[in-house]
Amino acid sequence: MITLTSPWQAYAAQTPHKDDGPHSPPARFEWGTHRWTGPGNDAFGRDLCRRTVLELGCGAGHNAAYLADQAGAHVTAVDMIDLQIRRARSYYEHISRLTLFTCEAMRFLRYGTDVYDAVYSVFGAVGLIDPAILLPAIHARLNRHRPLVFSVPHPARSAHRRASDLPQTTFLTFPDGTRRALPRWELDLSKWSTVLARSGFRLSQSWELHNPAKPAVPTTLLINARRL
Repeated sequence: MITLTSPWQAYAAQTPHKDDGPHSPPARFEWGTHRWTGPGNDAFGRDLCRRTVLELGCGAGHNAAYLADQAGAHVTAVDMIDLQIRRARSYYEHISRLTLFTCEAMRFLRYGTDVYDAVYSVFGAVGLIDPAILLPAIHARLNRHRPLVFSVPHPARSAHRRASDLPQTTFLTFPDGTRRALPRWELDLSKWSTVLARSGFRLSQSWELHNPAKPAVPTTLLINARRL
């Protein structure tokens, strides 16, 4: 359910943004919280030119715009917060091959009919929705042997956190410094492999992304899984 009381609505309202109007897409696809870290769009493991791609939780659309403009993909990007989609359209509506929708991820997966060549999530729906519900829904909308690629906060990013099969209470920090609690599934790589297998995926490759200033502690877990 999309509501104005969602913490993501409040977060979007507080997040600084560029002035409205057309903008060039970013120079690189980003999976983590620190720019120029990780494999970029190479994490998909295949050329996406003329392929159909779905993003679940696109925010202001930067990665989707990159794939449509620079990788030549046909990208459908959804986000449940209309403010984010309005921003994305004001920035990137001029880019061909990019379609943006305001829609909650599960609703889009359940009621849509298109099947895609790749699905991805960057701190988006994957990890915020019960994997036992979300992953089968993605499986139904993904062509065989095609990739699901997603990044989530690394469960080892803090010494106080432990991987768990159950949703953990995490906190979303707003630009003004306030925090809101929200549930997140904090799985380690082994647990992700297990839940992916239950839903018809095989874990193909993974990466740990780091804050360059603190390279000893991983901040982001990035996973490529193939639909069987």
